Amino acid sequence: MKKTTLLLPIAALSATLFATLFAGVAQAQDEQVVLIGLAAPLTGGSARIGKDLENGAQLAIDDANAKHPVIAGKPVLYKLASADDQSDPRTAVTVAQQLVDRHVIGVVGHWNTGCSVPAARVYHDAGIAQIAPASTGHQYTLQGFDTSFRIMGHDDDGGAYTGAYAVKTLKAQRIVVIDDQTAFGAGLANQFIKGVQANGGTVIDHQYVTDKTIDFSGVLTEIKSKRPDLVFLGGIDVEAAPLVRRMRQLHIQAPLLGAGGFVSQTFLKLAGPAGESVTALEPGRPLQRMPGGPAFDAQYRARWHAPIELHAPFAYDAAATIIAATQQANSTDPKKIVATLHAIRRDGVTGTIAFDAQGNLKDPAYTIYQVRGGTWAVVDVLGGGAKAAAH
Repeated sequence: MKKTTLLLPIAALSATLFATLFAGVAQAQDEQVVLIGLAAPLTGGSARIGKDLENGAQLAIDDANAKHPVIAGKPVLYKLASADDQSDPRTAVTVAQQLVDRHVIGVVGHWNTGCSVPAARVYHDAGIAQIAPASTGHQYTLQGFDTSFRIMGHDDDGGAYTGAYAVKTLKAQRIVVIDDQTAFGAGLANQFIKGVQANGGTVIDHQYVTDKTIDFSGVLTEIKSKRPDLVFLGGIDVEAAPLVRRMRQLHIQAPLLGAGGFVSQTFLKLAGPAGESVTALEPGRPLQRMPGGPAFDAQYRARWHAPIELHAPFAYDAAATIIAATQQANSTDPKKIVATLHAIRRDGVTGTIAFDAQGNLKDPAYTIYQVRGGTWAVVDVLGGGAKAAAH
């Protein structure tokens, strides 16, 4: 009797464990894997930005999977499919096609406008949504592709804000513009010039470099003779740092102004004390003033054991918005996802996510920063529904 009594619970327990295990295996077999693409520079000089974007998108994937999502009555598992575009337009087209061939249902990318513009046609031809987390060139969404979206403001607005700030707040009268002739840099420089002129200011010189320029001595020698009271750079942080250092070496005391690519820890490290004279406008609110910013910052640091580099919150919102579209459409059909994105409105980490007819973010915010005491300090927040006071 004792032997029989002991065996029955063991047999029952074994049956229960087997049933639970079988159910888990069956669920795993029924689980549909849904791929979301990410295209960014994961190698090369901008790899730190690409990794930051990848980390942000991965957090959105993790958060979605933690809720055990279901589409059309079946469990799904979201996964990130990353591709390295090397910040190169030709490579961007190649990796875009690779992501399409992998049957991703949407793409977070690309980082820079020069890559997003040519890649957009590939995604459009495949009917797949592309949400650019940081491409600010307006031309990206002026191609007429209904699959193209962006999660931050574009340079037409940013240039207008920056041009007005240069004239009205900085009171600059002799403005010199430098651009790196990339799609991003040239577009930003041209919009800045329009903003200056619209506010009654004058650009006395427009100089050109490339995104590979290391020695700025030539253009700066030319600029110095013009006696500028403000220099604007259409470029990114790794260009701005050596530029501002060389300006100080040549005793050009005019402040440096930039937009959409300066505000990073990398710039502070590279520029050193010379960076104290730099002002920049960056699309989006500062991290601590984003609706979900502080919580995201803590989550990011806990997961990746590093601070946010620059655009991770926007990559999170891009991925989360694609996921939200699948849930609202109750489908992984790319065409239904695209249609849903055009009507979507949701609260994101960075703010309210909704798109206009072109795919641009509605009512985007912009932040004016200055380097003070070796850190980026918030001077003002423009747009985004309300003007925030400076801290």
